[in-house]
Amino acid sequence: MTFAIVLIGWIFSLCLHEFGHAIVAYYGGDTTVKDKGYLTFNPLRYTDPLMSIVLPLLFLAMGGIGLPGGAVYIERWRLKNNTWQSLVSLAGPIANLVVLIVLSLILNHAPMDNDSASNSVWPGLAFLALVQASAIVLNLIPLPPFDGYGILEPFLHPDLRDRVNSVRMFIMAVVFISLWRIPMVNDLLWSQVFSISYRLGIPLDLAFIGLERFMFWKL
Repeated sequence: MTFAIVLIGWIFSLCLHEFGHAIVAYYGGDTTVKDKGYLTFNPLRYTDPLMSIVLPLLFLAMGGIGLPGGAVYIERWRLKNNTWQSLVSLAGPIANLVVLIVLSLILNHAPMDNDSASNSVWPGLAFLALVQASAIVLNLIPLPPFDGYGILEPFLHPDLRDRVNSVRMFIMAVVFISLWRIPMVNDLLWSQVFSISYRLGIPLDLAFIGLERFMFWKL
């Protein structure tokens, strides 16, 4: 049950994340997203199912980390101004935040008795909430390929943008290696995730039970 809840919920949130980018781009001036089929929750309509669905699911299975996807192709030159470009990037993390808030409201009704709560849907929902929090934190890293950089990029000096884009793949590799291999960076990530989750009332004890059940092959 836990595995199914997390898997289905995460795929839905990935679609909502990409839909968020697309709908803001649509109102910002890039109406081509409608013709491309991005204004939908069907993951098969996205530009790159590997980047937007498969890799995020793989990262989730490997370490319980909510790696954001990246698939919808926005023709940014069609957007009205730099502010709309920034808002398009911001829309993704906001979508994950909406899911996290909804889950936190649902989890407020979880039984106080962990023995009762652990034998139900609650661990799956709690872990799914934790995944959403990790997606928000990752997304807001102000470096490519994350949305945090996309939020800032329109307002950077063109020379700086060119320098960053020239080493974009290198930066991406360094970020991912750091997250996996440098304990201090990993601890910083999860401290922020736990802080956000705690402030929203996510029961972390149930989330850890959900994590163990989701990654049952590691037991």
